[in-house]
Amino acid sequence: MLHLIATPDQMAQLLAASRRQAGLTQAEAAARIGVSQSRISAFETDAAALTLAQLLALCGVYGLQLQLRDKSQALPGPAPLSEW
Repeated sequence: MLHLIATPDQMAQLLAASRRQAGLTQAEAAARIGVSQSRISAFETDAAALTLAQLLALCGVYGLQLQLRDKSQALPGPAPLSEW
């Protein structure tokens, strides 16, 4: 699924939802990236507290991929049925 993130609050919400979807507690996610449970809690409240390295580590743990694109490029639409 594609998630467009424009604010730290949106990133925080996505991280919390992705952790839950992965079936992990905050403590389990923290252990996997080498931070405390309270840091995961802070990330899920204020993603501005994240370093890029921590964000990439969490993406790996949660099965997410970070992708950047030029805002002027249109998003791809759904594939035509003929491509299914």
